Amino acid sequence: MRMNQYLPVGHPLNKIYRIGTGLIGAGLIVFGLLGFINRLTFFSTEGDRILGLSSNGLLSLISVLVGAILIGSAVIGGVVASTTAVVLGVAFLLSGLVNLALLETRFNLLAFEMRNVVFSLVVGMLLLFLGLYGRLSGGLSEDNPFVRARHHEDPHADHRAEETAERRRLAEIRPLADAENAVAQGIATPEQERLVAEDARERSEAARREAYRRYEEEHAADAVPAQEQRRQQSSRRGSHGRHRRWPTIRT
Repeated sequence: MRMNQYLPVGHPLNKIYRIGTGLIGAGLIVFGLLGFINRLTFFSTEGDRILGLSSNGLLSLISVLVGAILIGSAVIGGVVASTTAVVLGVAFLLSGLVNLALLETRFNLLAFEMRNVVFSLVVGMLLLFLGLYGRLSGGLSEDNPFVRARHHEDPHADHRAEETAERRRLAEIRPLADAENAVAQGIATPEQERLVAEDARERSEAARREAYRRYEEEHAADAVPAQEQRRQQSSRRGSHGRHRRWPTIRT
C-alpha cells in the first residue's frame, strides 16, 4: 500500500505538516518578494536589509522558489509535505554552514551575514523537526500511520479495543507495582504488604504446579520406552517358544 493511504487528509499529522510547511513557505515568499520590490542587485555580495536580514536579487529569487515548493507540498499534504520539509531542512542547515565559511569573501554570492546564517540554521532545524514529527521516535503509538505502514497493517484497522485492554491491564498491575516498590523501600502499608504476600504465594503455587506438570510429562515420556521394551522382550520370549526344537528320541 502507498504511504498516503495510511495518512488520511483529516489526520492530525497531516494538518501539522500542511500548516507548518505553508507558514514557512509563505514567510520565504514574502521575504523574496520584498527583495524584488526593492530592486536589489542580483549578485551583490554586500546586500541590503530586508526584514532585518541581508539580501540580494539571487537570494530573493531562491527564497521565492523554495517558498513556492513548500506551499506546493502543503497543498498536496501528507508524506509529500513531511518529506519536503525534511529535505529542505537539511538544505537550510547546509546552506547556513557553507555560507558561514564564505562570509566576507568574494564568493558570498547570497550576501549572507551572521544574521542570515543563524536564520538559515534555525529554519533548517524547524523544518527538520516538522518533517520528522510523528515519523521518527521510539515511542510512537501502534495506531501511528507510519508504524502501520512499516508493519503493512490495514490503515483503517481499529485498535481501540486492544488499547483499552492494555490500559485495563496496566491499571490492574499498577497497585501491585506500587506495593512492591513500597515494600522495597520499607514504607509499605499493611494492605500493601498483604498484597505483595498474596502475589508471592500465588506465584509460588503457580511455579509448583508447573514443576509437577513437567515432572508428569517427563515421567510419562520415560514410561513409554519402558513399556515398549517390555513388550519387545515378551515378544522375543514367545518367538523362542514357538521355534524351539525338541530332541528326537530313537528306539
